[in-house]
Amino acid sequence: MDDLLKRLNHAVERRGSQWPASSAATAALDVLSTDSIDVAVDEDHDIATIGHRFGLSGVEAALLEVAAAAEQSTAAHVLFGLLAGDDGPGRPTVAVALELSGRPATGPEARVHFSELSRLIRFGLVQLQGTDVLLSRRLVLPERLAAFIAGGGLPPAYLLSVLLDAVPVEVDGTAVVSAAVAEGHRLVWIHAPFGGAGAAMATAACRELGVPCLIADLSRLPAAVAADDAVAALLLECGLDGMVLVLVAAERAHVAELTRAAVPVLAVSTEPWNPQWTTELPLTVSAPRMSVAEREELWIPVLGGRSADREITAMPLSPEQIVAVGRHARQMAELYAENGISTERIRTSIRQLGRGRSIRANPSASVTLDDLVLSGHALEEIERLLEWARYRDEVIALGPLHGKGGKGTGICALFSGPPGTGKTLAAHVIADSLGMDLYQVDLASIIDKYIGETEKNLEKVFAEAESMNSVLFFDEADSLFGSRSEIKDARDRYANQEIAYLLQRMEQFDGITVLASNLRGNIDPAFARRLHFIVTFPDPNEETRRRLWSHHLEDLGGTDPNDPVDVAELAASTELAGGDIRNIVLSAAYAAVAEGSKVGSRHIAASVRREYIKLGRMPSGVRVDAADATMGRSTSRKPNRGA
Repeated sequence: MDDLLKRLNHAVERRGSQWPASSAATAALDVLSTDSIDVAVDEDHDIATIGHRFGLSGVEAALLEVAAAAEQSTAAHVLFGLLAGDDGPGRPTVAVALELSGRPATGPEARVHFSELSRLIRFGLVQLQGTDVLLSRRLVLPERLAAFIAGGGLPPAYLLSVLLDAVPVEVDGTAVVSAAVAEGHRLVWIHAPFGGAGAAMATAACRELGVPCLIADLSRLPAAVAADDAVAALLLECGLDGMVLVLVAAERAHVAELTRAAVPVLAVSTEPWNPQWTTELPLTVSAPRMSVAEREELWIPVLGGRSADREITAMPLSPEQIVAVGRHARQMAELYAENGISTERIRTSIRQLGRGRSIRANPSASVTLDDLVLSGHALEEIERLLEWARYRDEVIALGPLHGKGGKGTGICALFSGPPGTGKTLAAHVIADSLGMDLYQVDLASIIDKYIGETEKNLEKVFAEAESMNSVLFFDEADSLFGSRSEIKDARDRYANQEIAYLLQRMEQFDGITVLASNLRGNIDPAFARRLHFIVTFPDPNEETRRRLWSHHLEDLGGTDPNDPVDVAELAASTELAGGDIRNIVLSAAYAAVAEGSKVGSRHIAASVRREYIKLGRMPSGVRVDAADATMGRSTSRKPNRGA
């Protein structure tokens, strides 16, 4: 501040006593000298330290000091306004700031220090206000920097939503990242799959060096905030406090900003580095997926010293997600006065963590394997698919067999069978059992009559599913994955190109894909080799129908004891699929509630008849007379709410 006072005195003297504002400027100088205001409250917050952390030159540090003085001193604010030709207080102009920094206001130097590539502007330390010529524009200190220099302040509120807890885990590659930061690398690109230890690896590297780090996940950024603004704010925050930035969910759009950062950046992304992004190649490291044993170790402190069930530890969660799930499960257990954190409570928290674009965003509607009533072989295949998904990381760690030849490490399954046999429900079970979102593809928004647009829409779907870590579900997959035909016209050629693109893109997909089709023969044979599972959902036999009737009726919490439902008779006489049986029980439940009673045989019989008529079939072996009587009675009888 002493040097700035001398330069201010010199600037006032140069204007002379004939200057109209001379007396006011002299009075302001006297106040400024008397107050002896220090710009920083301690060494960590002074201009010299900030200049060192951001690599500022002497002139740039002097310019920053001028801008900061206007924020910290009322007298300086008045003086800058007078020197700029204002009648009262004002921020310093570029011309005044250059003069007080001992640099000429004319010539190219002003353009150098205030261009987009200058450190002051690039790092967000100073902003230019106004649209006049450069020398007349005002220097404005960002509010966050002004508060920091004053010795306090907090980062923007929206940044709090993206910050993550540090969960350091040493895995293969941690030592390489640590060495890169120690040697001065400004950007390290960490390619990490979902459930991988990218952020944990970066955090462990910083801990090994003994340097502080800030972990932020851009996928948690509020929709109203631009990602570029958030990245700039994070880089400013890390620069002020001398921290390394660990940026999760980094994308190509952020690369230009990150390569010019003033602090080391460890960017964690699901995208591998593309050499076309920049002329200089940063250090790139692949973060391994967490093994079941490593995740089990992370669960122990989260659960208060006890181990989680193997089904929980097998779920592909990242270390940060494990901590978040554990915290939520503990809070919910305390809220409901539960004795400890149960496995079911953890499953519920995992399902809530995975909710994104799910077509069923209600966690209470989650389903499990117990809700699947299938023949033995189909159920075994679903259980085997879940085992593949849970232990995929373990198999990948054994060697490159899964994903060899440039193929992805995803899992693809085809569910085929008549309507209502449980294909969609099975897709829900897979997603819920793995604690993942179910992303159902809207075929109407995918298929486009214009050439090449379908492929673009499909690419968006695959990219979004990868970014959300979702189970990708193609219902009625025949329309997209149908057999290629003989080329007779241009449309046939482009239709075949769409299928070829799907084949290639599915091989590169690292997630879980489920295709559902009513007819397996409609699927192009080329997809069979790329399918890990082909599960046939047959029409239920009598035993399976009996289990379906019992399962759905149990969900009602009891039936009418005075009009018992004969499940065995229903299973033998109604040849319907599981979806039809569910519709019948649901219809009967509505009829019973309207009548003010529990579901009885009369309600079931009436609903069976309606379902047969809806399907265009003639009911057989059903108590049609009872159904007709019930239907006729229901129109004349008033509901008895007191029953």
